[in-house]
Amino acid sequence: MPVTDQDLIQITTAALASSAERAGHHLACHAGCHQCCIGVFPISQLDAHRLRLAYEVSPKRAAIEARVQDAIKRLSPEFPGDPVTGLLDPDDPAFEEFANDEPCPVLDPVTGTCDLYEARPIPCRTFGPPMRTEDDGLAVCELCFTTATPEEIAVAEVDPTFLSLEEELNAEYEEQTGKHGPTLIAWALR
Repeated sequence: MPVTDQDLIQITTAALASSAERAGHHLACHAGCHQCCIGVFPISQLDAHRLRLAYEVSPKRAAIEARVQDAIKRLSPEFPGDPVTGLLDPDDPAFEEFANDEPCPVLDPVTGTCDLYEARPIPCRTFGPPMRTEDDGLAVCELCFTTATPEEIAVAEVDPTFLSLEEELNAEYEEQTGKHGPTLIAWALR
């Protein structure tokens, strides 16, 4: 039986639950803590699809739509890629400093929670616990593990095996739809 996006979410959730258990009190994430919702980051076309499906049926759609339109208006002039299609140019050096203070348009500014939490992208799901970086370091949220030893951080590292499944499913989705390349949440929902 082929693996689905729902399988990916379940596998990712299990990997994060295991990490959270090992992290104990060092993992500071909780509802209303939204440091990870400030600053834009690339999402896959599969993540964008999952968000759109939830957005279409969300009772908060009108509020999200207003924030999406405001974000696109603010971000379009400096967009590091094609602001018409919403596709990012991964080689554009401007992306590194692009919109680092921009709140996610799905973030409810009153509650500090995600209006599409169940459909959130993989980068949102995996922010906080220790994740291996491309240069073999361990990245963690600056609010988490503030008193942890390097050993305690390493013990809580997220099992990254779901990442290859994510790449495979995204490649299949891009092949099926013809939509290729990373985008931003605001453009995924416009």
